Amino acid sequence: MPNRLAHETSPYLLQHADNPVDWWPWSAEAFEEARRRDVPVLLSVGYSSCHWCHVMAHESFEDDATAALLNEQFVAVKVDREERPDVDAVYMEAVQAATGQGGWPMTVFLTPDAEPFYFGTYFPPEPRHGMPSFSDVLDGVSRAWTDRRGEVAEVAARIVKDLSGRSLAYGGDGVPGENELAQALLGLTREYDAKAGGFGGAPKFPPSMALEFLLRHHARTGAEGALQMAADTCEAMARGGIYDQLGGGFARYAVDREWVVPHFEKMLYDNALLCRVYAHLWRATGSDLARRVALETADFMVRELRTPEGGFASALDADSDDGTGKHVEGVFYVWTPDQLTAVLGEDDARYAARYFGVTEEGTFEHGSSVLQLPQDAGVADADRIASIRQRLLAAREERARPGRDDKIVAAWNGLAIAALAETGALLDRPDLVDRATEAADLLVRLHLDDGARLTRTSKDGQAGGNAGVLEDYADVAEGFLALASVTGEGVWLEFAGFLLDIVLDQFTSEGGALYDTAHDAEPLIRRPQDPTDNATPSGWTAAAGALLSYAAHTGSEAHRAAAEGALGVVKALGPRAPRFIGWGLAAAEALLDGPREIAVVGAPDDDRFQGLRRTALHATTPGAVFAFGTPDSEEFPLLKDRPLVAGGAAAYVCRHFTCDAPTTDPAELGRKLAR
Repeated sequence: MPNRLAHETSPYLLQHADNPVDWWPWSAEAFEEARRRDVPVLLSVGYSSCHWCHVMAHESFEDDATAALLNEQFVAVKVDREERPDVDAVYMEAVQAATGQGGWPMTVFLTPDAEPFYFGTYFPPEPRHGMPSFSDVLDGVSRAWTDRRGEVAEVAARIVKDLSGRSLAYGGDGVPGENELAQALLGLTREYDAKAGGFGGAPKFPPSMALEFLLRHHARTGAEGALQMAADTCEAMARGGIYDQLGGGFARYAVDREWVVPHFEKMLYDNALLCRVYAHLWRATGSDLARRVALETADFMVRELRTPEGGFASALDADSDDGTGKHVEGVFYVWTPDQLTAVLGEDDARYAARYFGVTEEGTFEHGSSVLQLPQDAGVADADRIASIRQRLLAAREERARPGRDDKIVAAWNGLAIAALAETGALLDRPDLVDRATEAADLLVRLHLDDGARLTRTSKDGQAGGNAGVLEDYADVAEGFLALASVTGEGVWLEFAGFLLDIVLDQFTSEGGALYDTAHDAEPLIRRPQDPTDNATPSGWTAAAGALLSYAAHTGSEAHRAAAEGALGVVKALGPRAPRFIGWGLAAAEALLDGPREIAVVGAPDDDRFQGLRRTALHATTPGAVFAFGTPDSEEFPLLKDRPLVAGGAAAYVCRHFTCDAPTTDPAELGRKLAR
């Protein structure tokens, strides 16, 4: 019989709707039930494409004996971290403070007042590797609750006090300048893996936000080392197993430092961020590889993540059916030499094995290999490789596909809108701009209410019940601003303004600091506030970037001041932890450059207008904003009082409240926008 999760919209919660565990969604009623029964709460947090979440569910939550123990001694609450990032952030902070590490599944035991007192992540069904079994943990916590209640209450009170007493070392007044950005570059250089690209060791994550900073820093200063780190990292990832060599798109991370073996789930946010990075790398260098990967990643998002409503689904699972009914990680993507031969025949299979790095011993499990593009594969026959790719992809489509999390997350769709809009405009793919516009339409229609408040998620055309958090407002505004620039439709600038006004009204604190939840959001044991990047840009620095762009478009001093206040944290953290505040560093580069305001006026069918527009879009100037339209168009404030020159199209470039003379020559505009 289904439990209470059967009525939820989250695919992750619905995966647990038939568990014998009597799950509750996060709600006041769940904690009231714990209070009534005088039992603790088990909080279990995960997400639908989390491999170890599936493992623990199968081992423990689908086990009748474990479920009976859990139901008798606890109120069990299941949370999708992607729906409730605020709940996840608060308790993950407690887990990390108590254990020194975190991850998902996250397992936290709470009092009926939602105060945490015991923590963990994955627990096995029997003791192993120094970990207690899950049933032993349940017994131990239940006995402590019954026999040592005073001690439990004392621990919970101390944890809550410690969390609430943490003040953010925010860095004082002032915005980051040349010195801080140079120190950030030096810090990244020290952590750079010169052999394999990227930063740090295994596991290795795509450093999308740091790459944006490096590209912008090179554009502004000419620092060749910054461009080299970005280009080499992008090439290493694109040649590695983390990139799907047949279908395009990136996996979440690599388990090794050489990018060979991925953790196979594919997330919308990674692919949106990386699509944009590769498009920007192409803009900076003209790299054929960057162009190919940007377009393949965009096509992957449209082909495999787009929903019937026009938005983009959250993720594809790492696991899929191996043909025997057993779900196995990566089985959809990997190949053995025999499998290649079965599809391609012996000659082409040998050729493909050499080209894609498929070996007899394998690079993954059970003799299988993740496809790569080894540097030593030699010169390839392009037509032969195209045929091989086509046949392998067709054969792969016959395999059982990984599950898809169809949940629409507002923030991640904002990132996808920005990526598809810019990639489509830069690489002459108007269909990608159309897909970005359709996703933006969906967010306005389904996620945005009459007061410009955002709902975080939807599924199957039905809005979820959770309020948007700061990253939703910031990333959706970022997407709308990018769409406004490439389409010339000022309505997207208006919608971005509505969202950013909510940021000013509901998320700001004293001195420029920002909170992750609104002032009127559900109170938790601590109000989450984190300026550092994780898998996505932090809401804090994403908001700073969007506020800065909006101020450049409109001249709004309030939005500019808020952006500068928010970037104070980059002054403090940029030199010390550049890998974890890359988006803030990228926004700081835009601030130092102006950002420049570019208006191109003229008739859209005029060749000179199109030449000026194309030159503006292809400029690498950090954070530049664009407005394209007819003179005195009311679509964009930047077009006001911008007359034609000699009766024809002209471009105006302004920076720091000073404007250059207008130009009618695309080459001259290019020189104006060069560093």
